[in-house]
Amino acid sequence: MRKKDLHNPHIPVKTVLAGGYTALSDGRFMSNQPQSKVAFVLAGGGSLGAVQVGMLRTLLSHGIRPDLVVGSSVGAINGAYFAADPTIEGVKRLERIWLGLQRRQVFPFSLLQGLFRILMQRDYLLEPAGLRLLIEKHLTFQRLEDAAIPCHVVATDIIGGGEVRLSTGSAVDALLASTAIPTIFPPVRIGGQFLVDGGIANNTPISTAADLGATRMIVLPTGFACAIDRPPRGAIAIALHAMNLIVARQLVHDMERLACAAELVAVPPLCPLTVSPYDLSQSAELIDRAAEETRRWIGEGGLERGGVPASLCPHSHQAMSK
Repeated sequence: MRKKDLHNPHIPVKTVLAGGYTALSDGRFMSNQPQSKVAFVLAGGGSLGAVQVGMLRTLLSHGIRPDLVVGSSVGAINGAYFAADPTIEGVKRLERIWLGLQRRQVFPFSLLQGLFRILMQRDYLLEPAGLRLLIEKHLTFQRLEDAAIPCHVVATDIIGGGEVRLSTGSAVDALLASTAIPTIFPPVRIGGQFLVDGGIANNTPISTAADLGATRMIVLPTGFACAIDRPPRGAIAIALHAMNLIVARQLVHDMERLACAAELVAVPPLCPLTVSPYDLSQSAELIDRAAEETRRWIGEGGLERGGVPASLCPHSHQAMSK
């Protein structure tokens, strides 16, 4: 929509927001600056990545669309699927994929196999064959540069520790690298580098989006299980939970550090939350709940406000209930 169209009496403008959008009375939002470059930034979070599907559903239903997508870990997978078809229909297809996921497809853990790999001094517990199959089955482009909108994937160089941004080349390899949780999945070799989960270097890659020229960033965090009363059971479950805590801390730090560099807003993650990032059985509830919470947040003027969502800051529902 062109700027002069704001004066068209047939377009029901409701109010102009401080956050860079004009709210229309039909519930959609329009950027106030036609030259702006909007990025969706998707964080990691294991099975809590389902939350991002609900957020995407609501953002698109309000007419909020990005010019590029940047993702890390499970956020890279969601970002790539979304970048393939950045429409309501594309989000619906992504939702169907999530609803059909089972833990054994992604984390095919066997105690016997795990012990064998430990005894054989392997550097990982799980084969990524199931995850590769899922990505290949549902992703509609083979190379990152062929996505409908620019798609950037963040991984970590396991040797040097630096962040690696993948914007071209094999999409499957890039996504496997960005989700290769150390000790759980093997590193992925791309261009002479051994790459692992993007969360090690930059799980919520706000700085990457800024480097790519984004002037407005909408962050989609997954949050963490803040209302559990004891640590998750199992090595993989507790490793994923710990990663999510790191993600939240890093996101808070980056939002505070980069607040003046660009227009930056984070959709609040679900809180309270008891779902483990290792539990894929709650996807439907997470998606619907996130869609509703995002709708409420937008209705309360969330797009106007910057700042760090309280649900990302350290807190304990157990402590508050005593």
